[in-house]
Amino acid sequence: MSSMIVPVIDVQNDNFKELWPAMVLAIRTSSFIALDTELSGLGSRKDLLAQCIEERYKAICNAARTRSILSLGIACFKKLPDKAPHTYLVQVYNLTLLCMQEYVIEPQSVQFLVQHGFDFNKQYAQGIPYHKGNDKGGDLQSQSMRALFLEVIQARKPLVLHNGLIDLVFLYQCFYAWLPDRLGTFTADLSEIFPAGIFDTKHAAEFEVRFMASYLEYAYKKCKRENFKSVEAGGPGPHLSLEFCNYTERLCTYIDFRQCTEGGGERETGEEGPPAICMRFSAYGWCPNGSQCTLSHNTDLIIEQDEQSKDHKRRRKNKRKFKAAQEESRAPNEPDRVEHESSPPNKHLCVEDDKMQEDWGSVKETASADVVDSMKDALLAEEVERKDMSDEQVVEEAQGSNGTENKCEPQVILGNGTGDQNNVAIPQGEKEGSKGKEKQKMAEGGTHRAGFDAFMTGYIFAYVTTLKAGAETDPSSGACLPDCLNKVYLSGKSVPLQIVKSSFSKSSKAHSLKMASVWGKS
Repeated sequence: MSSMIVPVIDVQNDNFKELWPAMVLAIRTSSFIALDTELSGLGSRKDLLAQCIEERYKAICNAARTRSILSLGIACFKKLPDKAPHTYLVQVYNLTLLCMQEYVIEPQSVQFLVQHGFDFNKQYAQGIPYHKGNDKGGDLQSQSMRALFLEVIQARKPLVLHNGLIDLVFLYQCFYAWLPDRLGTFTADLSEIFPAGIFDTKHAAEFEVRFMASYLEYAYKKCKRENFKSVEAGGPGPHLSLEFCNYTERLCTYIDFRQCTEGGGERETGEEGPPAICMRFSAYGWCPNGSQCTLSHNTDLIIEQDEQSKDHKRRRKNKRKFKAAQEESRAPNEPDRVEHESSPPNKHLCVEDDKMQEDWGSVKETASADVVDSMKDALLAEEVERKDMSDEQVVEEAQGSNGTENKCEPQVILGNGTGDQNNVAIPQGEKEGSKGKEKQKMAEGGTHRAGFDAFMTGYIFAYVTTLKAGAETDPSSGACLPDCLNKVYLSGKSVPLQIVKSSFSKSSKAHSLKMASVWGKS
């Protein structure tokens, strides 16, 4: 099985100015930009899933005003016109941040981040400082987080997020201005801040390509598997190719190299075959038992099961049609006992055997339907959990340091995503070894990073664009996925949040003042 190596550049206060020119150039020359955040908490879980979207927005605003962004992931995807169609140059940055105002940090957020290798000592010692709310004197003239976020805005590129409402609210409050009180004003501001459009890959995964689940890791691995199949088939169909920069030996000291297997990772097997899959994790990308769960959280196995289930249902449906055609001229018999044949893809309907039914209990609602109270925690976890990752799954996808520093040869060439890795020099810390399986069940330093999550988000968008758009369509135009343009996913809702300026809403005063100062217009 071939693999690609994704370099994630760690940015902190001691190298922020050194890396500033490279980050700005990557942002300005990109075709689209994917962002992801790590947060210190979110406050009242119940309010975050309020049925009234206005009330939900107020709850997220309260969280953004009292909590902070701990790290920011930026993935810049630049389409290469002189290469094969759908070839991108990718640069990924993971910025460790430190809010200079008082903020709340929740114990469960600390626990989750520590389990995934987040280094709070490094954050407090080397976090890039920033303040929330409106600009202060000199903010935009210096090399600061506000100035960097302004570069993202001024680049006028499509902004890509996954389940992005919370990200958008926090980004606005932390790096742009004080949040407006009304949701309509907020969306009006966003429509002007990002004129090239906002895309939510969770919405794309659920409504555009209709995957059976849409949490981040599932959607990313599903796209990667399908792309690998397209490459292996060698047909005329489009496929996504990625390239990465050549980095000097000095820059390699800042880089966390992530080895990603193409087409699927290692499989969990035992004497009795693959283990039973945790149906809660299968549906939502979250399990209340975390790493203590005795069932499998292996996303590759989950995707394989879904694909087999889909093929099985298709065969059953075709068989039923054939039998119906044979019996047209005869008296109808007892109808086939095939349930939900016409239903859309559905995670929970994959449960067919008695053992899985017991594991899942009596919960049979679809992921898109209103869930019962006992499953609201799972739905909320998908909204707020730190981009849908489980306690152990990132280790399989992004095997980081095994306790030693990554060592890099000068001018490492970090191949592309097509499977051709003959000229890739793998850092010593990334070489495969007997410890691979052990890593799957333990939290490693740096195994859960906003930077890599941003890369996964951008990969999903690039792949869906490859499938849906023509070879000549430029993602930077914002017209590559018109059905997903300015639509942000809302958990528990069948319709997305539209990022538009309504005739009944005006832009906020803080936004208008910033527009006037930055762009010279009101």
